[in-house]
Amino acid sequence: MEKIIIEGQRELSGTIEINGAKNSAVALLPAAILSDEETIINKIPNITDVSVLKEIILLLNGKVIENKGQMIIDSHDIRNTTIPEALSNKLRASYYFMGALLAKFHHVEIYFPGGCNFGARQIDFHLKGFENLGATITLEGEKYIIDAKELSGAEINLDFPSCGATINIMLAATKAKGTTIINNAAKEPEIVNVAEFLNKMGAKIEGAGTETIRITGVEYLGKASIDVIPDRIEAGTYLIAGALLGKELKITNIIPEHIEALLTKLKLMNVDFTLNKNEIVINKCENLKPIDIKTEVFPGFPTDLAQPICVLLAHAKGISHIEETIYEKRMGHVEYLNKMGASIEIENNREKINGPIKFKGQEVQASDLRAGATLFLAALTAEGTTTITNIQYILRGYDKLVSKLSDVGAKISIKEIE
Repeated sequence: MEKIIIEGQRELSGTIEINGAKNSAVALLPAAILSDEETIINKIPNITDVSVLKEIILLLNGKVIENKGQMIIDSHDIRNTTIPEALSNKLRASYYFMGALLAKFHHVEIYFPGGCNFGARQIDFHLKGFENLGATITLEGEKYIIDAKELSGAEINLDFPSCGATINIMLAATKAKGTTIINNAAKEPEIVNVAEFLNKMGAKIEGAGTETIRITGVEYLGKASIDVIPDRIEAGTYLIAGALLGKELKITNIIPEHIEALLTKLKLMNVDFTLNKNEIVINKCENLKPIDIKTEVFPGFPTDLAQPICVLLAHAKGISHIEETIYEKRMGHVEYLNKMGASIEIENNREKINGPIKFKGQEVQASDLRAGATLFLAALTAEGTTTITNIQYILRGYDKLVSKLSDVGAKISIKEIE
């Protein structure tokens, strides 16, 4: 087991380049096995979630070649086999193999997906979508068995615009007979990235990025190459770091439209930044204003940044609020921020943040990926040294965390727990 050690209050200056998006990469890899040939995915982040998905592809008899952020996946000899709990429960995105294998083989056996614990996070929307396409679902303990004699296009109305369900149904529908329409579809950029990849293989998908997606099934999917889009959550995390400690800190390889909701909130807080096409230069703000935030599906404020921005709100003069509307258990960071000196009260899924405060270094632990990001942001601003354990959560989503922060002035290291 390892821990992150951070000595706080170091000015951040220089350049941080954003990697490919975690939430896109973890869908593109399962999508790749839908090809009957070879596919190439570029700009893949070096994170543990990607490593687990690679293991699953190898288990399914796929061939994988990696080279400096590129992954070549040969699906010629893919076979259908049960995805065991030891792999499926390491990350939420293992569920994308449900849609991919169902489309390819009309049969899936996979144990319940894992990942961060934000509450129930049931996959009912995914399963109902598969049933609409003609599949039957059996649950044996923690194992899902999804079976279909054939898949037929259908009109599917999502009760909630779930990004995961939208992608999973889209995967399953690529080889279904006829046309599938997904209404109330999620609009996240990652969905557009996956649809583009599938269309390059030969799929017929229209409307990705809108509330209505139309998929006309095809029999064969071939070669394709795709770049993973920049990670909007990683970009947002480092922008928050810049607002806390930056001196002409430059964040590059971003798509501004993907982080517009965050940029709007930063402006309201009086943060000093300059946007230049695909990069932002940001500086520490001494006079932060309190604001209220409500998480929403894209293009609203992302749930994945609600925890990290809590650190910035704790430095604002006055009372701020964050209302979490996506997941019912996403407050694991609060206990440890309060331990470090914050004054945060929780009522239901709403945080009341009293500021400004000064963080002090403590021993804390990450309860999930973005809670871990919240803690390393707090540690960067804190007086003294902070030790963070349970860092396996953080490493699921932040490639080259130590080197990126060290290169711009932070004093951060990873060490074995004795």
